[in-house]
Amino acid sequence: MSEFAEPWEAQVFALVVALNERGLLPWPEWTAALAAELGDGESDYDAWLSALEKLVGSRFADEATLAHYRAAWAEAAERTPHGEPIVPEF
Repeated sequence: MSEFAEPWEAQVFALVVALNERGLLPWPEWTAALAAELGDGESDYDAWLSALEKLVGSRFADEATLAHYRAAWAEAAERTPHGEPIVPEF
């Protein structure tokens, strides 16, 4: 991982760092979750996102809530013209 290919990759990276800095996501817990995801053949940042979703889901939100937001983002991405920022309607 030497650079970000997409803006969302930088956002996921920044969110992980911010959660750690606020004491909400200890590095040992993060590295264990990330290691579990990296073995699935996903790209590095897809693995970061999967690990983060699982940790957030287990600590801050239930699966139904996460599913709601995933669907909202997917719908927003579909209706957003290429190159424009995605703005979900929660």
